[in-house]
Amino acid sequence: MKKTPFIPEDFEAPPILETERFRLRMLSVEDVEKDYEAVMETQAYFHSWGSTWPREGFTIEENLADLEQHQQEFLDRKAFAYTVVSRDEERVLGCVYINPTEREGADAVAHMWVRQSEYDLGMDPVLFQTVRDWLASSWPFSAVYYHGREQGMLSLVRNQE
Repeated sequence: MKKTPFIPEDFEAPPILETERFRLRMLSVEDVEKDYEAVMETQAYFHSWGSTWPREGFTIEENLADLEQHQQEFLDRKAFAYTVVSRDEERVLGCVYINPTEREGADAVAHMWVRQSEYDLGMDPVLFQTVRDWLASSWPFSAVYYHGREQGMLSLVRNQE
């Protein structure tokens, strides 16, 4: 039996989302240094969620391997990792991951984070609302589970035709 693809074959994942404050685009190996800096700044915050990633001693080479995997999954249309960057592309502000899920009632799971300094400036709820609106208007999902948000917050998405 053929498994249903994560996204329809005729759907093109949006390459970019731009707001006044930030840009989302495919996370790639080209982002390794700026991404690593953001990850390491935010390490204590990740650990406060109960995550063990990134482990103590996490290296830039390990980060590169992670980015290679995310980039290939995006190109293969299996999962979509977006870097959140400043409009001038000088700084990684966080990441957004849109992945398949086996969770009942949802056809995708979204997970996101912002670097500690941006979190402290109130960017997390702005990114969350932006991503919710974007998934509702530009993606083919009927329901998205938002990992770590209000007990997951299964959100019915209304796509605009």
